[in-house]
Amino acid sequence: MAEIPFLHRSPGDVLSWRGRDPVTAGRYLADVAALAARLPDAPYALNLCADRYLALVAFGAALARGQVTLLSADRSPHRQRALAAAWPGTVAIADGVETVIPAVAAGAWGEGEGANFAIPEDRVAAIGFTSGSTGEPQPHAKPWGALAAAARAAAARFGLDDAGNPATVIGTVPAQHMYGFETTMMLPLRAPVAVHSGPHFYPVEVAEAVAAAPGRRVVVTTPLQLRALVAGTVGGASAFISATAPLSPALAAEAEAALGAPVLEIYGATEMGSIASRRTVEGEAWTLYDGVALRGEEAASALVPGLPEPVPLADLVALEPDGRFRLLGRRGDMVKRGGKRASLAGLNRVLSEIEGVEDGVFLAPDDLEANPAARLAAYVVAPGRTSGEIVAALRQRVEAVFLPRPVVLVDRLPRDAVGKITRRGLESLRDEAKGRER
Repeated sequence: MAEIPFLHRSPGDVLSWRGRDPVTAGRYLADVAALAARLPDAPYALNLCADRYLALVAFGAALARGQVTLLSADRSPHRQRALAAAWPGTVAIADGVETVIPAVAAGAWGEGEGANFAIPEDRVAAIGFTSGSTGEPQPHAKPWGALAAAARAAAARFGLDDAGNPATVIGTVPAQHMYGFETTMMLPLRAPVAVHSGPHFYPVEVAEAVAAAPGRRVVVTTPLQLRALVAGTVGGASAFISATAPLSPALAAEAEAALGAPVLEIYGATEMGSIASRRTVEGEAWTLYDGVALRGEEAASALVPGLPEPVPLADLVALEPDGRFRLLGRRGDMVKRGGKRASLAGLNRVLSEIEGVEDGVFLAPDDLEANPAARLAAYVVAPGRTSGEIVAALRQRVEAVFLPRPVVLVDRLPRDAVGKITRRGLESLRDEAKGRER
């Protein structure tokens, strides 16, 4: 089986920025070797580092020791215990977060320049976990060859493969989420890209990172965080990339106007990684990454370089004659009422486009199709708007059978670090609303 070098960079290339201080690829390899020497023998390494550079060092050190990295954006003690129980022998690598399982502190610095190493392309380098939006998080193994191929394809798609015009990636999403991992961890390893170490949770932190980084600046974010960046007028970036939830054309257009840069969107899933992109203001069709192919429509699957089997899509798609595709809705979120069908994702998109709505989600009761009296509900963050105004706006675009009853106005939705709402979070919203009705 062929081997692929861990790092596809020259020793003097800038791999990361820690504030305004550059870290070269050679120095990074030295840091990897120093941390690898401190790791105990273990089959799995749980990467808990919040600092993006330290997360990258931890990933490299685990690979150097032959350990599979577990990627979980949830760093809570409960999640640590659950992963350690499911993956016996796991050791955590952390940079300050509370740990409740055996752990090693990240931050062992090497000296000089370290040596590169090669990894068999079929070796599992990491295990990613689904968000839990449809149940318990599910594991998905990521071979090194698939990760490397996806990074090359993304670099080519977004113009980040030009060594003469290097870019800095600034991520607002955790490095341990598959989207954040691919864009802020794998890209610097395989393309002329540097990653800013962070933190970048608040708009002011993103603005500081954009100001500190030289050359092209690409901000990797989510629709929810993009809205905050627009409100904070965080300009100066060359481009913004969004994923994890549908990006409405209205928000994309508002962001491009306010931030002065194109807003691009990635389509993918933990199961298959990123496979397509689009510039949202230019239309709803997606363009596949080079090397990726789709098979079928109603039961579509993706053929992804480096993955041994086709990966079923959770979405219904329509293929265009030019090879692009459109999303018709998720296979598991189609609801039926009165002989009509609608996608919850589509309803959520319509809701998000109503003036004054900052966030919102539809929720279908379990007995929607069987109980004629059952209705959809909507939970909405819309300061200054009333429930009646929300329903009136929805009535202009939504079939009457899908209008929500009730519309519950809330201060915020229980989204996680990448903007997703888990099934448990949705159930808590419903239970709280029922409690207020009593």
